[in-house]
Amino acid sequence: MRYVKLSATVNNISSVISARAYLQLLPQMASHLPAGARAFATDPQHYDFYSRRCVKDLTIDDVSFRDDDGHQAIEIAFGHNCWKHEENLTITYSGVSSYELRPEEATSDWTNLGSVILDEVLPHDLGCSHEIAYRGGTLTIVSTDLVATWVSANCPEQPTAQ
Repeated sequence: MRYVKLSATVNNISSVISARAYLQLLPQMASHLPAGARAFATDPQHYDFYSRRCVKDLTIDDVSFRDDDGHQAIEIAFGHNCWKHEENLTITYSGVSSYELRPEEATSDWTNLGSVILDEVLPHDLGCSHEIAYRGGTLTIVSTDLVATWVSANCPEQPTAQ
């Protein structure tokens, strides 16, 4: 990732996940993002680790490829983490020009990348690029736009402290 750091040093603490540099540049970049990508990237909860809509800790449940009027579309369904999220996230990428899956292990695929660490949405000549870092690798998709939809999840009630 260009701006999101997966191993930053913050206040003399090393190996910290930090979106600080990205968030500082996002106001200037946002006007160069397609509408759906802009809405997703600039959602105030997106990079707030305490938020129910932060992408950290989501996992891929399903990936589907389809032809959308002669253009490739990819839909990724992310499952929630019951300790953090109350909703599942689906991202639909339209006008996909490329995608690159870079697993850490040769046997990995879309389904066993592990949980999301963090992501970064950037303007691209063809629309936008979305890079997602997982515990087991990274995924980058370049598309004309994306639409992110949060949908209520079936989360059992969390145990309370006694």
